[in-house]
Amino acid sequence: MKQESSHKFSAGSDYHQTLSRLKTEFEKRYNDQKQASIASLTEYEILRTLGSGAFGTVKLIKRKASGEYFAMKILSKERIVYQKQLQHTTNEKRILQSIRFPFVVNLEICYKDNSYLYLVMPFVNGGEMFTLLRHSRRFSESQAAFYGAQVALALEYLHGCNLIYRDLKPENLLVDYRGYVKMTDFGFCKLIKDRTWTLCGTPEYLAPEIIQAKGYGKSVDWWSYGVLLYEMAAGYSPFYVNSSDQMVLFERICKGKYKFPKSFSTDLCSLVHHLLQTDLSRRYGNLRNGCDDIKQHAWFKTINWYGLLNRELPAPYVPKLQGPGDASLFDVYDEQKLKIASKCLYAKEFADF
Repeated sequence: MKQESSHKFSAGSDYHQTLSRLKTEFEKRYNDQKQASIASLTEYEILRTLGSGAFGTVKLIKRKASGEYFAMKILSKERIVYQKQLQHTTNEKRILQSIRFPFVVNLEICYKDNSYLYLVMPFVNGGEMFTLLRHSRRFSESQAAFYGAQVALALEYLHGCNLIYRDLKPENLLVDYRGYVKMTDFGFCKLIKDRTWTLCGTPEYLAPEIIQAKGYGKSVDWWSYGVLLYEMAAGYSPFYVNSSDQMVLFERICKGKYKFPKSFSTDLCSLVHHLLQTDLSRRYGNLRNGCDDIKQHAWFKTINWYGLLNRELPAPYVPKLQGPGDASLFDVYDEQKLKIASKCLYAKEFADF
């Protein structure tokens, strides 16, 4: 767990200066990219599949020499080219190589061979928040606030680096062995100067400005954050519709139509209301005070922000694990063998990867 000995966040320092330093460090790494090594996966033991998606699989691996465990995302070059995802994939690798923050995963090392790309990241062994939320049905407000505070800090860090995340949802939040959160899957994350136009994300979490094909900026992450807080405390999303017609869902989102469950406290209703604002000039996170409007909100009054950053607060839920390589909290998948071509595929496209 070597990353934990890193810089302590000091309550005596100006956090805005800390963010500014982290941004400078991010830019330095971002502009000094390391190319993928030609794969020699013999130093790893491949143990099992942790997840499977449209572009590839994630496997649990163990470094033979040190006994350390990692999660390795394996991406098919053929699929990336066929689905026109080369730019997205290059962005993801570049961003993962450059970010360093307590509540985000980052890239340890990257390989490529004739058929695949391999992104090696720390193994976060407590499973997905999505699974935990389904088992719990919903979180208590104090548990939701504990996770929500970490996600707010992660978004504030990413935005400070001029990154827009665009895929916030419980499936992309992992729980570590101490019960803290790690944001993962940076496939839609992008460095932006001002605004961007791409339609991407998960339907129930999309901000109105994305659906309406307006140029948008970091404000879309704060909308998704409002959806996340609601879903953690309610157990379902605010715009959920019992219909396969996506247009019904999109219409509700664009009108900002949702109801609060009776169980929500006044403070939680207030914060979610300020986040799920279709009017950007009123949406929290997007105003002059930025993330401070959220961090200083009454719903977070019990959060010790520096204690959280240093992971010194007791977590409301700590996963029961047998050790660092225990993957029992992840779903079981059929194991597929990798078919590596005898000659290098798409050598030109991935020359700089």
